[in-house]
Amino acid sequence: MAAASFNSFAEMFLHRVSSTPDTDAIYYPNAQEEWQTLRWKDVGDRVRDLACGLRALGIDIEERCAIVANTRYEWMLIDLAISCARGATTTVYASTIAEDCAYILSDSQSRYVFVEDDKQLAKLLETRDELGCVRKVINIDGSGGHDGWVLSLKELSDLGRQWNKDNPGAYEAGIKELRPDHLATLIYTSGTTGKPKGVELLHDCWVYEGEAMDGLGFLTPADKQFLWLPLAHSFGKVLEAAVVRIGVPTAIDGRIEKIVENLSIVRPTFVAAVPRIFEKVYNKVVTSAKEGGDLKFRIFKWSVEVGRETSQIRQRGGQPGGALALKQAVADKLVFSKLRDLFGGRLRFFISGSAPLNRDLAEFFHAAGILIVEGYGLTESSAASFVNRPDKYKFGTVGVGLPGVQVRIEPSDGEILIKSRGIMRGYHNLPDATAEALTDDGWLRTGDIGEIDEHGFLKITDRKKNLIKTSGGKYVAPQEIEGRIKNASTLFGQILVHGDARNFCSALVTVDPDAIKHWAEKKGKPSGDYATLTRDPDLRAEIQAAFDEVNKGLNRYETIKRFAILERDFTIEGGELTPSQKVRRKHVETQYKDLLDSFYAGAMEDV
Repeated sequence: MAAASFNSFAEMFLHRVSSTPDTDAIYYPNAQEEWQTLRWKDVGDRVRDLACGLRALGIDIEERCAIVANTRYEWMLIDLAISCARGATTTVYASTIAEDCAYILSDSQSRYVFVEDDKQLAKLLETRDELGCVRKVINIDGSGGHDGWVLSLKELSDLGRQWNKDNPGAYEAGIKELRPDHLATLIYTSGTTGKPKGVELLHDCWVYEGEAMDGLGFLTPADKQFLWLPLAHSFGKVLEAAVVRIGVPTAIDGRIEKIVENLSIVRPTFVAAVPRIFEKVYNKVVTSAKEGGDLKFRIFKWSVEVGRETSQIRQRGGQPGGALALKQAVADKLVFSKLRDLFGGRLRFFISGSAPLNRDLAEFFHAAGILIVEGYGLTESSAASFVNRPDKYKFGTVGVGLPGVQVRIEPSDGEILIKSRGIMRGYHNLPDATAEALTDDGWLRTGDIGEIDEHGFLKITDRKKNLIKTSGGKYVAPQEIEGRIKNASTLFGQILVHGDARNFCSALVTVDPDAIKHWAEKKGKPSGDYATLTRDPDLRAEIQAAFDEVNKGLNRYETIKRFAILERDFTIEGGELTPSQKVRRKHVETQYKDLLDSFYAGAMEDV
C-alpha cells in the first residue's frame, strides 16, 4: 500500500487551506434560508479559532471531544477543529436518547462535548451525575452557563483567538506533533443488540480515504456536492475526507424535509444517499404517474420500458441507435427530463451506500439518465472500500476496490475479508471483540457474504449473521428477498423477512406513509389515520398480490407464507431503524416476537 503524503488529517486540511484559500469550500443556509459561502481561507480561520479554544481549555493528544448534533456546516468545522487541536472526535447522533448518549460519552471518556442546542444540552443535564469525565460543554446555538460547565460557541472562539495571540506558532507546531497512528475518530456502531461498540479510526485512515478517492479521478474541484447525510456516520465522514483532499465545494444541510427543495437550489453535480431515499423518490414518481390518469400512466410505463432497453445497451458500453434512439428521445422529453430537473438538472451521478441497492431501482434511474454508483464499506474500514465508477460500473455489484484495498473470500463460508490503511485500530476497550473482527495479520472480517467476478466487481449476497437457516436446513438470504418485495409495489415501506430455525419464511411489512395516503384517496376510502388504513382488507389483498408475484420467482423454501402489516412505520425514534436507515433486525424481531410466533402456531400441517 502506498505511503501517506500527510502525517495527519489535520495536516491535510492545513494544506487544503494554504493551497486554495480563495476558492469556495462550504455553502450553508442561514436563519433566513439564504445560502451563504465560506472560502477555504474562511474555513481555516474559523477552525483555527475553535481549535485554539480547545487548546486553551487544555485538550491533549487523542483526548476525546464529542459532537451531539445534526448535519450542519458547523459540524464539519468543529470536527476539523478537534483534529487540529490534536483531539479525537466522538460522534453522537442527535437522535440518541439521553441514556445512550451518557453511555457513549462515559465509555469514550469524552472530555469536551459540543451540543447543537438547548434540547441536546438537556440530555447531558439530565445525566450530568454520570458524566464526571466531561469538563466542558459547548452549545452551538444556545448560550453558556450552568456554573461555567457550558460555553457558547462564540465564547470558545473568543477564547481561541486570545490563546492563538498569546501562543504564536503553537497551533501549527501542535499539528506537527500528530502521527498517522494517532486516534482521530471514535464512531459508535449502532448495533442491533446490546451496547454499541466504539470503532477507533486513525488519522491515517482518513488521509488514506481522501487520497484513494482522489486517485479514482471522478471527483474534482469543478464538482459541487450536496451533503445531507449524518456526519456522525462513517459515510458522512468519508465524504468530508474527500472534500478536504480534493477541494470539492460542498453545500451542507442535514434537514431531510429540505432535500428536494435544496437540490433545485444548490444544483449539485453529485449527491451521496442511502437506498431508502431512492425508494421514496421512485414510489413518489410512480404514484404521481398513476394519479395522472390511465393515459399518463401508460406513457410512463412505455417510457420506462424504452429506458430500460436503453440502459441495458449503455451498461454494455454502447449507445442506442435507430428507432430506439428516437423512442428514447421521446421518453426523455415526456418523462425523464422532469425527473432530472427535480435534482437540479446538473447531476452527474448519485453515490449509494450503507445498505444494498435494488438492481431494478438502479436501472430505473439509469433509464432516466441518472446514474447511481453503489459503493461498499463498513465503519470498521472507514466507510469506503469498494465503489462503482461513472466510467466503470456494474449494477447489482458494489464495484471494484479503491486503490490500496485488498480483498479475499473465505472458501469455507464466503465471508469477505478486506485489508487497507482504512481499517480500524480496533474496538474501544473491547480486546475480545477486536480479536474476533481482525485477523493477526490485519484483515477485517466484514461479516458479509459475497463473491468477486472475473472483472473484479464485488457482489454482496447477504450478511453472514443475517442468513436464515430454516428448520429444514435450507439457507435463505433475507435481504435479497426483501429487495424483490420492495420492488413489487410502491406501497411497501420497510420489510423484514423472518424464518431462522422455523419451518417456513414469514414477513413483517410497513406501508410507506405517503403511498398509503395516495392509495386511500384513489380508492375513495374514508380518510383515516395510518393504523386504520393498514387494517383495510383491500390493502391487504393488494399486498398479498405483490407477495404472490414475488413468490413465483423464489425457491419453495424461500417463499413468504405469512405476513403482517404493522400499524406504524419503522422509525429511528422507535428503535427499529439505525440512523442510516437500516432495520435493526434483532430489535424488531424481539419487539414483535408474539406476532411472529403466532405465524407458526399450529401452521405446520398447512404449509
